[in-house]
This record gives sequence, C-alpha cells and structure tokens, in this order.
Amino acid sequence: MMPLEDVRILAIEQYGAGPFGSLQLADLGADVIKIENPATGGDVGRYVPPFQEGEDSLFFESFNRNKRSLSLDLRNPAGRRVFGDLVGTADAVYSNLRGDVPAALGITYKDLAPFKESIVCVSLSGFGTRGPRAHLPAYDYILQGLTGWMSLTGDPEGPPTKSGLSLVDLSGGLVAALTMLAAIHAARRDGRGMDCDLSLYDTATAMLTYDAAWHLNDEWEPVRLGRSAHPSLVPFQLFRGDDGRWFVVACAKEKFWKRLTAALGVPEIADDARFLDFPARRGNREELIALLDNIFDTRPTSYWIKALEDAGVPVGPVRSVREALADDHTQERSLIVESPHERFGVLQTVRSPARVGGEPARVGRAPRRNEHAAAILDELGYTAAETESFTTSGAFG
Repeated sequence: MMPLEDVRILAIEQYGAGPFGSLQLADLGADVIKIENPATGGDVGRYVPPFQEGEDSLFFESFNRNKRSLSLDLRNPAGRRVFGDLVGTADAVYSNLRGDVPAALGITYKDLAPFKESIVCVSLSGFGTRGPRAHLPAYDYILQGLTGWMSLTGDPEGPPTKSGLSLVDLSGGLVAALTMLAAIHAARRDGRGMDCDLSLYDTATAMLTYDAAWHLNDEWEPVRLGRSAHPSLVPFQLFRGDDGRWFVVACAKEKFWKRLTAALGVPEIADDARFLDFPARRGNREELIALLDNIFDTRPTSYWIKALEDAGVPVGPVRSVREALADDHTQERSLIVESPHERFGVLQTVRSPARVGGEPARVGRAPRRNEHAAAILDELGYTAAETESFTTSGAFG
C-alpha cells in the first residue's frame, strides 16, 4: 500500500498553490477528489496557456496528477447534499479560495462538523480568513512585493525583481500539505476536527527567516548585491570563467574557504588578515571578489567546476531548464515520471520530492473534468434514481 491510501481529501482548489499542496499527498497515495465548479468550467488552471487545448493544459497536468474530479455546484441544494455525504467519507476539506470565501461557501468546521465531527477544514488563502486584507485576492507576484522578497532580489542597479518561479505559491502548497497531515493525525487521535487558517502572506513572511531576525533585533536594512551574492558569507555568489559561462561558488564553512584557496593555487590568502574569517571577508568583499575574478578569468568554467568539485568545494554551473532536466542526477533520482495521455501522447511531469521508504512513484495523468463522477457517486451508495434526481436538480451543473 501507498503511505496515504487511507486518506481522502476533498479539494476545492485552483491554479497552483492549492493543487501543488494536494499533489504531494496524491503522489503518496491519498484519494484527492477535486470538487470543480461546473459554472466556471472547473479549475482555471485547465485553461492556462501555452500548451492548452479544450479543458486541458500542461500547466494543469503538472499540478493535478493522480487526482479524481467531480463537478459539483456547492451553492445548489442538491449539490450541497452530495457534498455533505462526501464530507462524511473524507478526512479533510481543502481549499485555496479568497480568505472570506470559505465562510460564505459554508466549508468551515462549524459548517461541516454536523456531517463528520473529525473533519479537518484547511483554508490556504492569500491573506488568511481574518485580518484587514482577508477580503482581497492575492497572487504570488503581489505577495513577493508585499512581503519584501522583491526588495531582496535582482541586480542593485535594476528594479526589484521576483524569483524565477512562483515560490510563494509552491511553498504555501507545501505548508498546506504538512498542516493537513498534522491536523488529520490530531483529528484521528482526538476524534474532533478543526479549522486550519493558512495564508500565502504568512508563508512568505515566515520565509524571511534570518533577514527578519536581523531587522527585528538590530534594525538591519538589506540591500541587493550584484551577481546574487549572499548578504553575509563571502565568497558565496556567481562567478564566470574565461568562456563567459556562469557558475556558483559557496563557501559556507571555513574549511571550504581553505579548500578554495588551495585549489586556486593561492593557499597563502587563506591566512591573510583581510580574508581570515567570515567577518573579515565580508568587510573586504570587493577586494576579495576582484582577486577571485582575476583567477577565474584564466580558464573556462568547466575547468573550474571540475577543479573545485575535486577539491571538495561546493560549486555548480548555472544551467538552463533543458540542461537541468537532462542531467544524469535527475535521471538517477527518477525525478521525471511518464503516463499515457490521450492528447499529449506520453506525458512527462516532475514527480513529488516526497519519498517514503522505497515506494515507487505513483504515476497517473490529471483527471478530465467530472471524469470520476460515476465512480464517486457509486461509492456513496446512491441508487440510479437518486443520481438522476440530483442531476435533474442541477447538483452537477
């Protein structure tokens, strides 16, 4: 059995943050049932270009592998009846809607406890279900600006910059997956469920970590540094060889600094008072980086990467996405999974990084909208007449 085969999650989710969280659990065996609004054509991620056709897209496929889909109108009385019966079979109801929507839609613990006392209600919204911004919509880029991330990112001579990936969304999804498992564990132990009020704003703010601690305790104001340099550790940034290709050197420990100087043929500077330790190197950053630049500019990047790897110095090239996915280590770790797909042929996606024991990756495509309606309704024990009555009443749109 997969680790989470005995867990059922009703996911009222859309776009990236919510689906990325439930994807981690689906890959580990959880039965994730996407409740899709028939009035809007389901999850909006189905329609994100490029590589989109009809109600499917590669964007949607990358976030919704191994899930099931049921079109259900939660504002329709008949649809609400079906949803209530589903809640009785589930461990959690998970949503990533605007902060004031769960209460309006009736998917909080107070609303759903009558169907199952141990149900867990997890809301992952932009700003949370309370607070002055709870009623506002939010997306990753907005939150990167609001929480200071953009002020930390980019060239010092350029504008504030977002990260290359939607890291607030993706991190929020991981926080939701962790929270859901913890809450389900507690609910099974105690026999009582709860609300879990999560937000992307909270996630992004929490990830300020040491930048926040430095500011809160010493009023430190961060500045952007060129070539993605670390604010306190030197050298820990981008360099390039005489072929112009970039690579990263990361001396996060004193032993790495000593190994670096030896590999570069200048072991004497390891004991130079200007570069003797972390504070000294930080205080003389410009002088040290200029010295290293002159050395690195004598040979190609591939030479330096091999030399530093052989010396035990943390180093790596800056690669394209194409190069990263083709890397031998990517293949050895089985990070790319395949499944047959009626439109895309053999569909390739990146597996969840979560691994439990030696279980093989669970491989499956994303669901077509309402694809699993018949199976799910049958699991609820409805007769053909009941299903027809629900359908006629508009439960499924």
